[in-house]
Amino acid sequence: MIFRGPDHLAHARNGVDARRSARTVGVLFDYWRIVNMSTPEAPRPPLPPFDSETAARKVRMAEDAWNTRDPQRVALAYTPDSVWRNRSEFLVGREAIQQFLTRKWAKELDYRLIKELWACQGNRIAVRFAYEWHDDSGNWFRSYGNENWEFDDRGFMQRRIASINDLPIAAADRKYHWPLGRRPDDHPGLSDLGL
Repeated sequence: MIFRGPDHLAHARNGVDARRSARTVGVLFDYWRIVNMSTPEAPRPPLPPFDSETAARKVRMAEDAWNTRDPQRVALAYTPDSVWRNRSEFLVGREAIQQFLTRKWAKELDYRLIKELWACQGNRIAVRFAYEWHDDSGNWFRSYGNENWEFDDRGFMQRRIASINDLPIAAADRKYHWPLGRRPDDHPGLSDLGL
């Protein structure tokens, strides 16, 4: 039997066949509902309202994710309809975020990032950050920025506003030398590095 949704119940005829069809269709409808209804994603703790400890954990989790340079993984931290301003680019939704990050990390090579909590209140966190990268010609940069984040009640970021400036640096002036990936726990943060 092909099940075409709840209206398919009308096709049951009479007596035993009707009861059997109704039971079969009921089971199929439950299955159809499970498969076709979007299941909410599990919450992403820590959840708002944030205090300085939970906000700092959220910031480190974001730093760790961005240091993977995996656009799909990073995009999952945002609501499906998340709104971004990154420099002068305006984005809406996970797919746009993923495409943006793919372009970003194709350009910003050997990317290493440090984020630091600046302030938090309720469901909002302010962050400052700096990351080092080079272009395909080997020119190094340190990009400094500030982000304002707003979260939904399940811990997904629903708004991100980022202002960023790029400073050309000599390779000898780099401060981030850990292997690509997560910044080691014993590596200095922004304040420790005087950034």
